[in-house]
Parts: sequence; structure tokens; C-alpha cells
Amino acid sequence: MSIVLEAALSAFFDVLFDKLRSSDLLNIFRVDADLNNWEIILREIRDVLDDAEGKQRTNGSVKTWLGDLEALAYDADDILDEFATEALRRKVNAEEPSTSKIRKFIPACCVGFNPSSIKFDVSMRPKIEGINTKLQEILTRKERLNLLKIVTRKEGQKQDCAGKGTATSSVAERHTYGRDEDKKKIVNLLLEPSDAQPSVIPIVGMGGLGKTTLAQLVYEDDEVHNYFDLKAWVCVSEDFDNLRLTKEILHSFTSEPLDNNSTFDSLQVKLKEKLSGKKFLLVLDDVWNEDYVLWTELRKPFESGALGSKIVVTTRNLGVTSTMGTTSTVQVGRIVT
Repeated sequence: MSIVLEAALSAFFDVLFDKLRSSDLLNIFRVDADLNNWEIILREIRDVLDDAEGKQRTNGSVKTWLGDLEALAYDADDILDEFATEALRRKVNAEEPSTSKIRKFIPACCVGFNPSSIKFDVSMRPKIEGINTKLQEILTRKERLNLLKIVTRKEGQKQDCAGKGTATSSVAERHTYGRDEDKKKIVNLLLEPSDAQPSVIPIVGMGGLGKTTLAQLVYEDDEVHNYFDLKAWVCVSEDFDNLRLTKEILHSFTSEPLDNNSTFDSLQVKLKEKLSGKKFLLVLDDVWNEDYVLWTELRKPFESGALGSKIVVTTRNLGVTSTMGTTSTVQVGRIVT
């Protein structure tokens, strides 16, 4: 699924919600319970859509899930369009003048009910049941994939990194004009020996300059992939919650189900054991935190990794670099054409 389709799918959900709340559909057809259920499930799915779009980069099952979700959304839209067309037909028929004396005494809401209408209602029931079944399947798979809800920011707050269209099924498909030198520099920094355990490499620049895309290109570079034993990618954003971050970092490294019952200390122990003696690459996308104490607590398990382990940080804030004890900084500027 391309980034264009991902953005379109997010926007398409809003279109579906408007149609699901259509008064014509709810009043004319006896499908209000079904449509209400569709909306509830789709809203639950949309809550994790940003996370899914980010994780499909390295998880084929998530990519397949997104593709199936897209197909289901369009199927549901087709059915809603059929209902809307039929509702319009019945409304037009009800408004047509009639010389029939009997017709005048029939309520307008009932005029449209004829053999044709009954046939339509009967034919739509299997289609509705089909969507009901597929929605439940999509919901069940969502739970198995452990997709996370991305907290929506209030107006004026900074945007979550996972909501900025950073996900892609293949970063190689992206056009990264003017960033070849930046990519080469970062790859060289990742592959060079280091005494730090681990080294932190920030990619710093204003919003919209392609920091995340650049990090993705580096993350999926063949040399980089072969150099490290383990790789993980986590969106940080403003909410620098060490419990959440440790949980998501561990999940990204292991692909094991998220453990929502573990304490911060127990998760840190598990992460330390996973990284022990391994050369790892961790990307922390969209970091804002300048609290040295929080960073010191989060990074403790990373120290168990092998020499040569690296952490790439994307940030708009130059102050983050001093907090995280970086060795080299890559500043991303605007491309002059």
C-alpha cells in the first residue's frame, strides 16, 4: 500500500462515517443496528490505523491486514451507495403525483414499499451479513497484531510521528531527491566502529524536511540490515513515557505480543536480556524530550548491547542532542533547487 493510498484510507473513513449516519438510511431501511455496529468497529480500527501504517514497513502481516481493510472499506461504501440510491428512488416515487384516490390515503413513508422494494431489502441482507463477518475478522486480526492506539493531539499541539505519512511498504519506492549525501553520511556513521555503548546519531531539522523518510532509507539499507543483529523502530513524539516506550521497543525488537501487565522494571530486565551481547540499531522517531533523567532511565538496557550498537534519533529540537549524549549530528536543511 503506497503512502497516497494510506492517506486516502484515513480520509475515506470520515466519508464512511458521514454515510453511516445518513438519516435516509436509518429511517427508510431497518439496518440501523448493523450500521451502528459498523461505525463502532470502524472507529476502533481507525484508532490504530496510524500505528498499522507505520508497522507495515517491517511486518508483512500488518501490510496484508491494511490491504484487506482497504478492500473491505470500499465494499462497505458500495453497499451504502446502493442504499442511498434506493432511498432516493423511494423518495421520488413517494413524491410523484397520483390520480389514485387510494394512493392519497397512504402515508408517504409507505408508498415506496412495493415488490421491488421488498426484493431489494431481501437482496441486501446477505451483503450486510458479509460485511458484518469481515469486520469481525478484521477486528480479531487487529488484536492479534497488537496494533496500538495513537493518541490524537488537540489543536495547536505537535503531531504524532506516526500520523505524518511516514509509513511505506517499500522505502525504495520513495523519491528522495537531494538526500543521497545525507543518507550516505548516516550509513557511514552507523557502520563505523565506536567505543560508545551505544552511539546516538540525531537527525535534526525543521518539520517537513524529510527526517523520518531519511531515517527509513537508512533503516532499510542492505549494508545496515546485514551489519546489525537486531533492529527496532519506535515513534516517540511528545509523550516521552518510559513505560510505554520500553514496552514498544521490546515489542519492536522481538515481535512478541505486548505485555500490558508488566512493570517498568520487569520490562527493562527483559529488554536488557534481549539486547545482551547483540549489536542493535534502534530508531527513535520524533523525539522532543530534553529531560536527562528520563533519558538516563530509558537507556539503561541499551548498555547491555554489543559495541557498535547505534541509536538514530529524529528531532526538530537541537537541545535533544545534548540530552542524549550524541557523538555525531546530521542536520537536515531545505533542498535548494
